[in-house]
Amino acid sequence: MRTFPRLLVLALVLFPATAAFADEDLARRIEASREAIKSFAGALQGQLMSAMVDGGPAAAIEACNIAAPGIAATASDAQGWRIRRTSLKLRNPDNAPDAWELSVLREFKARKAAGEDPATLDHAAFVVSEGKRTFRYMKIIGTQPVCILCHGTAIAPEVAARLDALYPDDRARGFKVGDIRGAFSIIQTSPPP
Repeated sequence: MRTFPRLLVLALVLFPATAAFADEDLARRIEASREAIKSFAGALQGQLMSAMVDGGPAAAIEACNIAAPGIAATASDAQGWRIRRTSLKLRNPDNAPDAWELSVLREFKARKAAGEDPATLDHAAFVVSEGKRTFRYMKIIGTQPVCILCHGTAIAPEVAARLDALYPDDRARGFKVGDIRGAFSIIQTSPPP
């Protein structure tokens, strides 16, 4: 009889500590994910803006087609995680969302429709995948004024022709400034540094 109360007391003492470690781990992983996305987005934006200055939107499309997968691979390798982009309206079918990402993208859309500020929309969770606990994080990609040159409703004919040539199944058009164009997605299979 005396052992049970001692175990109960020990469990009650340890539970808050375990919860605190879990909260700290979650916060650390979210912050590391945000930093990785900032780096990835910055590198991609740098490539696109350089191409835009050199050859306009059509050149930026080509740069995105060539550079984006390499930038994502480099960012993923640097972290030991999977870092990518996905959307409900895909330009590249290789970026199709998995079931978890699809659910989160739909959640983002509903949260924006309910009035949440798109700039603050993100989602983090620990999930079990293939028998392993992994951390997943998504942050929206908002549509900025420059984005509508290639993703908007009134795309210049030469830009549309380049998109059609590089992305024959393109569905990533018709966006307006402020729309959710997609999301960055991270799977952390190892803890952040």
